[in-house]
Amino acid sequence: MDLTLLRTFVMVHRAGSFTRAAALLGLSQPAVTSQIRTLERQLGRPLFLRQARGVTPTTVGDELAQRAAPHLDALVEITERGLDERDGIRTLHVAGPPEFVSARVLPALTPLVAQGFAVRASLLCDPTETLDGLAAGHHDLAVATARPRGGLFAATPLCDEEHVLVAAPRWAARLSPDVLLNKGAVVLEQLPVVEVHESLPFVTRYWTAVFESKPAAAATVIAPDLRAVLECAASGAGLAVLPRYLCEADLAAGRLVALLDPPVPPLRTYFLVVRTGTLALPHILRAHERLLRAAGDW
Repeated sequence: MDLTLLRTFVMVHRAGSFTRAAALLGLSQPAVTSQIRTLERQLGRPLFLRQARGVTPTTVGDELAQRAAPHLDALVEITERGLDERDGIRTLHVAGPPEFVSARVLPALTPLVAQGFAVRASLLCDPTETLDGLAAGHHDLAVATARPRGGLFAATPLCDEEHVLVAAPRWAARLSPDVLLNKGAVVLEQLPVVEVHESLPFVTRYWTAVFESKPAAAATVIAPDLRAVLECAASGAGLAVLPRYLCEADLAAGRLVALLDPPVPPLRTYFLVVRTGTLALPHILRAHERLLRAAGDW
């Protein structure tokens, strides 16, 4: 049986779509469709049920994927090991939110450098871009703020991120926690806000969880990096919602003040994501395990 047909079949099975698989393989959608039809003719059985949005594997398709995928992944591993022997070094490609990758992921992976690893980081604000790059093979590991769906990825919860409502001391001195708890949305509309996007993703998540309402105000400062948001807030530009790990030192130093201490603070879960089957590769498995161990202290 042609391994090219099996490789295309496994990619379609994992991607759940001929179009998606074609993009990942660098082929046209008609070429992928033709290869799957050829494989189905050779086997004499349908492998996928065509639907309006993607495809669903038949029982035969699932069985073939379970039998074929591990062997195809093993061939990839052999190829990767061969590259390692020639190059003498293993390059690990990671991607995710700029602040989290910078503050958490890269320091945790640094010890691998002494073990013959090189690390390349892609700092990406757009989670869709991150997962698309992972699917296309541009990254080995990715950090995502939502569990991806489908069989193309394998995701493991990494850690929870607590969000804190903060402002510079001069703003905090004007605000009462009781007023914020009772009239949070109204207060927000009267104060300048620093955010990463016009849609106020962090502020909206916080207000929904704590005040059970949505903010109506527009941001005064937009900076698409939480580290920039932190500096703007600390300099007095307005209030902001930040991950605790990012602003902990500034809270301790008094540059920022936590405006509220809700009984149940808003949380966001990070997921460590790989392409299905790639944990069979030793360098990805080692980095994956190291990040999960490090996350126990986060």
